[in-house]
Amino acid sequence: MNLWGRLRDSLRKTREAFAGIRALARSGRPLDASFWSDLEDHLIAADVGVAVAGRIVADLRTVAGLEGWSCADQALERLRRDLERFLDLPGAALRLERRPSVVLIVGVNGSGKTTTVGKLAHRLRAEGRSVILVAADTFRAAATEQLAMWAERTGAALVKGTPGADPAAVVHDGMQAALARGTDVVLIDTAGRLQTKTNLMEELKKVRRVVERVGGAPPDATLLVLDGTSGENALSQARAFHAATPLDGVIVTKLDSSAKGGALLAVVEELEVPILFAGTGESADALEPFSARDFIAALFDDAPALVGNEP
Repeated sequence: MNLWGRLRDSLRKTREAFAGIRALARSGRPLDASFWSDLEDHLIAADVGVAVAGRIVADLRTVAGLEGWSCADQALERLRRDLERFLDLPGAALRLERRPSVVLIVGVNGSGKTTTVGKLAHRLRAEGRSVILVAADTFRAAATEQLAMWAERTGAALVKGTPGADPAAVVHDGMQAALARGTDVVLIDTAGRLQTKTNLMEELKKVRRVVERVGGAPPDATLLVLDGTSGENALSQARAFHAATPLDGVIVTKLDSSAKGGALLAVVEELEVPILFAGTGESADALEPFSARDFIAALFDDAPALVGNEP
């Protein structure tokens, strides 16, 4: 099954909300105030968020007036195209050109962060790159054990500390090891910090400073792992992590379950960071480059090849 098929199966809850939008297009209703209000309500129900839904509808309504549209289906087709372009930010790719390149992985507990680090290591190893995994989530022994399993599974090296050790010290050791060995990529698994814990966010900033001091440059990429089922909480998480360490991209996980995909629109709209990968299962290779085209087609319950011409 391709990415679109997996997304279609997993985004059931969001597709149900978008079913109301599709029904609006088939209704033959005039593009009056009631239509636009209903469209906004459906977007909010899809976890897009009140502010983002309002901006989307306002922009669409302006275009409809300028273009002289009269049919609801014209608005729907333009909405689909706009959402696809909205998610498809320019330059949305993970570029790791230095040696060592450093990727800082952040996210809350339960988001699938450590598993995502392992899957990313699998992708990089398949490309022929040497990888060091740094177990900087020292507060959870299970996280270090899980990362050790991924290191063995992928052939990556592992740097870890004792339980409860200073995460920044472990990162320092990992950076020194990467420099000594000429490693291509360092993947740092940080603790699952709750965005409400100020001291933990300060610790994340400290980790970033260690990377810059030892490696001579800030991390090449800081990626936020977001649980696809978290809905509107995803935006508050993204805001907090972005404030602690500027984000370069998002990896959305758990798209093999009842995901709420509309919140991704709010994250991209507010922070202007791309979604780089989507986790669609538990296997090592179930981490795929994110496709805005496939994602939007899945929400609208339509295969990408069936998307029509832009009005």
